[in-house]
Amino acid sequence: MKRMLSFIITVLVLTGVMVFTTPGLLDKVRLGLDLKGGFEILYHAEPMEAGAELSRASLQKTAESLEKRANALGTSEPEVTTEGTDRIRLKIAGVTDEAEVRKKMKEPAVLTFRSAAPGDAVGTYSKIELVGSDFVEGAADVQRDKLNRPEISIKVKDKSKFAEITKRLIGQKLVIYLDDRKLSDPDVNMEIPDGNASISGNYTLDKARELADTINLGALPLKLTEKYSQSVGATLGKQSLDQTVKAGLVGSVIILIFMIGMYRLPGALASFALILHTWLLIAVFVIADFTLTLPGIAAFILGIGMAVDANIITNERIREEMRSGKSILSSVKAGNKTSFRTVMDANVTTIIVAAVMFAFGTGAVKGFALILIVEIVLSIVTNLYFAHWLLTVLVKAGALKKPKQFGVKESDIRAL
Repeated sequence: MKRMLSFIITVLVLTGVMVFTTPGLLDKVRLGLDLKGGFEILYHAEPMEAGAELSRASLQKTAESLEKRANALGTSEPEVTTEGTDRIRLKIAGVTDEAEVRKKMKEPAVLTFRSAAPGDAVGTYSKIELVGSDFVEGAADVQRDKLNRPEISIKVKDKSKFAEITKRLIGQKLVIYLDDRKLSDPDVNMEIPDGNASISGNYTLDKARELADTINLGALPLKLTEKYSQSVGATLGKQSLDQTVKAGLVGSVIILIFMIGMYRLPGALASFALILHTWLLIAVFVIADFTLTLPGIAAFILGIGMAVDANIITNERIREEMRSGKSILSSVKAGNKTSFRTVMDANVTTIIVAAVMFAFGTGAVKGFALILIVEIVLSIVTNLYFAHWLLTVLVKAGALKKPKQFGVKESDIRAL
């Protein structure tokens, strides 16, 4: 009685949670460009100065600068990633003017130190005193002052130029801009003859590091060359999504009918585990903020297929044990044990392949591999452990007593 009660409570609670949370989860799933519509560009990055080296840090900071620019265009959640040692991929949704995006994105990030020119309004700084290339590459660093407050140390190339600027601007502000965005407005307190300066103020450690990274980025601006681009219309993206969802629903219904018709009540339990598996995957998408794309849906479908295969293998092993004349409980235990090894071997080898794809692939390949790995892990939890537990509980509770409840005919059972 206790076993049956635990089974009923488990199924009812999980069913209730899935029914009430699924609509909200589906609304929160972030769609990729191929499903929502948008614009994608792959850039090749190289230093503006001939002979300069492209560092990993400068590539990453340039990618962050692109993301801020894309946000300034009013796009929703732009996705910017670095690939290899010299490529940046930009994906933005809701683009209406591709030419404006291209123009704005490929301009190098411009770092300037400005002062107020004669005639400037209060709070306006139009005179450019220093640009990013005036600084030594990688010279900006975060240190601590005597009061243990974060400050940024910098070093310029031309000491005499810096000395003239700081002497002229004593008591005034030397404001730092990235493109047209003001980053900081430190005051000049003294003439600095050796080219080494410190920027202090009410900085948090994170803000100080961000400013130091930005100055280092400006010291080595990167030239971006467009290597590849694609545009997906919102209508085409919605059509792809609608057709994919429709095909997925039809396929899922067919699979559930097949499982129940072929394996009776154990098939119904396997179907419930598949539904739970799908719900958990959607929850992972929302919690981990994954982006759903067509390659991701392909991995999703492949994972569902592997989960169905695992359930079929398990139920067939149980039926084979019953046909050999074993009891219901012995057949379930033996079938679960033998199928577990087979299914785990297949899952582990697939995870290894997916891990290699994720490590060495780029873009859509990485997304496909990541979703496939998540799928397999969830499949092991739901379609092996959880489905096995549900079936064992029902058998021990006495709800499954006859071979025909597993789709096995009495005439097929061999006497021991």
